[in-house]
Amino acid sequence: MTRTTVVRAVLAVLVLLASLFVVLTQSPRLGLDLQGGTRMVLETRDTAAAQADAATTDRTIEVLRQRIDALGVAEPVLARSGENRIVVELPDVQDPRRAAEVLGRTAQLAIHPVEEPPEEGTAEEGTAGRRVLPDEQGRPVALGAAALSGAGVQDAEARFDPQQGTGWHVALDFRGDAARDWAALTGRAACHPVGDDRRRVAIVLDDKVISSPQVDPSVGCGSGIASGATRITGAFDAAEARELALLIKGGALPVPVETVDQRIVGPTLGAAAISASAQAAAVGVSLTALFVTFVYRLFGALAAVALAAYGVISYAALVALGVTLTLPGLAGFVLAIGMAVDANVLVLERAREEYQNRSRRSPRSLRSTMSTASRKAWTAVADANATTLLAAGLLFLLGSGPVKGFGVTLAIGVAVSMFSALVVARALTDVAARFPFVDRFRTVSGVGAPGRVRTFLTRRRPRPMRTPRRWLTVSAVLVAVAVTGILVRGLNLGVEFTGGRLVEYATTRTVDADTARSAVAQAGFPDAEVTTADGRDVSVRGAGIDDDGVAAIGDALAGEGGGTATKLRDELIGPSMGEELRRNAMIALGIAVVAQLVYLTARFRWTFAAGCVVALVHDVVVVVGAFAWLGRPVDGVFLAALLTVVGYSVNDSVVVFDRVRELWRREPRGALPALADSAVLQTVPRTVNTGAGALFILAALAVLGDGALADFAIALIVGVCVGTYSSVLTAVPVALLLEAGRPAPAAAGRPRTGAPRRTARDNGAVV
Repeated sequence: MTRTTVVRAVLAVLVLLASLFVVLTQSPRLGLDLQGGTRMVLETRDTAAAQADAATTDRTIEVLRQRIDALGVAEPVLARSGENRIVVELPDVQDPRRAAEVLGRTAQLAIHPVEEPPEEGTAEEGTAGRRVLPDEQGRPVALGAAALSGAGVQDAEARFDPQQGTGWHVALDFRGDAARDWAALTGRAACHPVGDDRRRVAIVLDDKVISSPQVDPSVGCGSGIASGATRITGAFDAAEARELALLIKGGALPVPVETVDQRIVGPTLGAAAISASAQAAAVGVSLTALFVTFVYRLFGALAAVALAAYGVISYAALVALGVTLTLPGLAGFVLAIGMAVDANVLVLERAREEYQNRSRRSPRSLRSTMSTASRKAWTAVADANATTLLAAGLLFLLGSGPVKGFGVTLAIGVAVSMFSALVVARALTDVAARFPFVDRFRTVSGVGAPGRVRTFLTRRRPRPMRTPRRWLTVSAVLVAVAVTGILVRGLNLGVEFTGGRLVEYATTRTVDADTARSAVAQAGFPDAEVTTADGRDVSVRGAGIDDDGVAAIGDALAGEGGGTATKLRDELIGPSMGEELRRNAMIALGIAVVAQLVYLTARFRWTFAAGCVVALVHDVVVVVGAFAWLGRPVDGVFLAALLTVVGYSVNDSVVVFDRVRELWRREPRGALPALADSAVLQTVPRTVNTGAGALFILAALAVLGDGALADFAIALIVGVCVGTYSSVLTAVPVALLLEAGRPAPAAAGRPRTGAPRRTARDNGAVV
């Protein structure tokens, strides 16, 4: 074995062992749509006293975190998004009313005088109108009326003073009239003897005493403490002092908080999604492995082994990196397994070409053939995966929630698929090619036989690029049909884009659509859109459905559905959030088109790039039109599928144009239409086989999945079919038309001086 083969084999084994260790010792981090819970997006609002900027939002997060922790919610997630939005994830919290109780609306802080100690056994509500709360040590204290609110606190800062021996303390500063109120409050408290509870002041945040310090003995009766000299001392360490300062400061700048997005999913839906994805992965991967083995025989079987290694490595990468696995991310992981075979197919098809084209008088070894095929296929593999990475990056940057997670999953899948094909599969084929039996009987390896598709094309020798306008006419008809569907049927925009509320219930017994609509109308929502699926799943979508309305609808459906109506999903999107999501969706698609155009122009010629982009837009319009005709929901999951179609479409076109570029450099004076015909015929077997591999996975998802999984799969099935067509019969004809009259490229990719101009008469093509 060569040193390179040994290095590949050792690297593959080490990575696989590490991946197996991660898979066996760690568990994946599931998103709320898989484990159940509540995800809310809160938006802070400006007030006359405070501006809802990043700093204020961060302080609000700290207050909310304390509330959630106090209620014992397991592993909550709170993070700022942008300047004034807070993303909150609460696992296992599936009651929107409880979620609202957990988060509240504003951070209310007040400072109270402490009155006479309460009598033994006094209830928390107090007696004789007094309010009694436990202090920070748990002892009850009686509070008088609030002397000032947290809005009067200008600043609270944790400081360390080693000179006076006070150690860590919290310095307070008050604004305006609040400074005078503070001086009056502490002046009255100072009139009581040291050690008396009435010499204390209580700082209360959300009905909880967070600090109740005594006024220092040096302060005289009636004099009070000046604003800038106020310090809260105690046996604080650094962390405790900073936490107290954050609480006081957060409460000092109360800002209204509005819920602009709320998604609640029950664990039943998540369990069903995981089960459906697992079944789809098992069925789809098995069919793909059988298909690849049937087409490419021994080397196909080795590619299937590399595919299994890809699944283990990519799953381990997701777990090790702590990626939150969401419903679209799970579907993306399954889809990436089907697409991972693409690089293997590219190399194996190229090896078949090398074997067929080699000179019989100077036969090359199988190992040499595979090495040459891998080298020549590298540019197509790199460019195709780069375009998919662009789509994944856009999903991550412009998406939100589950869509962002899908982008991360897709990016990891692309990186691991290249490792699987170029390291794992290459190491396996290098070892197999060394056996004399495999080298002597090339049909065993699968490389010596040209394959059914290639044999058919070689025998018939079709010339699809003789009449490129014919194919563009077909593409124009498809686009016209799609646009007609959008105009006539309209788009069934999901609640993410329109705003409003979407709630899904599962009933015990079958409920038909008319009965469900009648029950929802009786609950007070006659204008709500009601749909049913499988007889027992009822979806209700509409505006103005509050938490009480959700409960009323559930009770009404329970009465018609056998006594129970289990809530599976609950999504609430504010109007501003829906408008922003629509805008971001259009921006994402626009940037995707521009990014692909720029990249392909840099890698190829602008005419090739324009052909790819026209095919890309063609595919997007057709997929959207198909969903319009089918009445399927256009939501965030659909957006993830659409951007995946963008990457897949360009991926296919890049493979074709990479071959056109190679042939043109080899024969710079050749007729471009003839070269394009050759490139198409040489790459069609790869395109067909790769598309079939992806369709096995997608068909399994569409059949075994439900709801969002099925919609995701249907969008990609349409996209793969249309993309396979357009990458050859839309992108290439557009490039031919744009290339008419332009000079051919030199061998280095630059225009060659004196190169003939392509004309409409070349090779009989109408361009």
